[in-house]
Amino acid sequence: MNSGNDVVRADLDYICDNLAEDFSKLDGKRLLITGGAGFLGFYLVQVALHWNRTRAEKPVQVLVYDNFMRGIPDWLTDLANDENLHVQKYDVIDPLPKDLGDVEWIIHGASIASPIFYRKFPIQTMDANVDGLRHLLDYCLAQKEAGKPVEGFLYYSTSEIYGDPSPENIPTDENYRGNVSCTGPRACYDESKRYGETLCVNFAEQYDLPVKIARPFNNYGPGLKITDRRVLPDFVRNVLNKEDIVMLSDGAPTRTFCYIADAITGYYKILLRGHNGESYNIGIDKPEISMRELADRVIEGGRELWGYEGKLVLGQSDDKEYLTDNPNRRCPVIDKAREHLDYNPGINIDDGMRRTLIWYADNQEAEDA
Repeated sequence: MNSGNDVVRADLDYICDNLAEDFSKLDGKRLLITGGAGFLGFYLVQVALHWNRTRAEKPVQVLVYDNFMRGIPDWLTDLANDENLHVQKYDVIDPLPKDLGDVEWIIHGASIASPIFYRKFPIQTMDANVDGLRHLLDYCLAQKEAGKPVEGFLYYSTSEIYGDPSPENIPTDENYRGNVSCTGPRACYDESKRYGETLCVNFAEQYDLPVKIARPFNNYGPGLKITDRRVLPDFVRNVLNKEDIVMLSDGAPTRTFCYIADAITGYYKILLRGHNGESYNIGIDKPEISMRELADRVIEGGRELWGYEGKLVLGQSDDKEYLTDNPNRRCPVIDKAREHLDYNPGINIDDGMRRTLIWYADNQEAEDA
């Protein structure tokens, strides 16, 4: 894989191969993806269209709703001529469009997930995670009562709902109740996602709706804008600009990093196989590496690919709350996903990091809001 396009094609084939037993459930159906212009939407949308081109007996009709508050990405514009893709500007905070019609499958991914941006737009973040979700759950209920039931609904929660787990609860399974501040700078995101899960569980139980929940753990890879201001695109931008990597912490906090192709496979498996009312950790369980180790891997990859000569420099953010409530460790237990979904991530961090760097080299410009 020598180009970003090569990386994306290989990833789409990999995802479809891993979903071969499940994805045909979508054939001939309508799939609504809210927030489809975002990081996760990059592959959620494209893999369904790739399935149409390569394997579907009847094409999946993909409906993307997004408010485009951070712009319309080029990859989505490039797909404008695909007759099975239908893109509509819509903010999930508002009532659903009256022309939505009948939808069999729904993925609710409309949310602000970058800490820089959800702290800038806290009210909008909470509204999307609560009011937007409620609009869609009410739609599912109305469809069932009309005899046109939704077949599956996936809600994107987050591993942030666990907060900063106590040492004995790391690695963290789905039964851990969390150690989360309800008033801190991250609370607008963490607590609205927690309440969103409560809504999902109760709609699933009270109305017997096929609602399932994903808890992502540190996904990375193609589709995450270089302007996103999360740690990995920041590091990569430094490398591509031939600058030293600047780390705004001591580099001690640890994470496991799950390559996006494995993550997307897991999310579709939750939608298509997951148990109603259940939540699933999606990520990898090893290796757990520090932020400093992550920077070292980016530096090593930059040297190998482009002869990068920079180094790691420690600094401090001008934002006094930059690290407030930032978990010291984050590592999932994924046994439940393995058992219920046959989820088995297979792309290791070295391979995933190389793919990511190659993709960023071809995608160094992105609109910011």
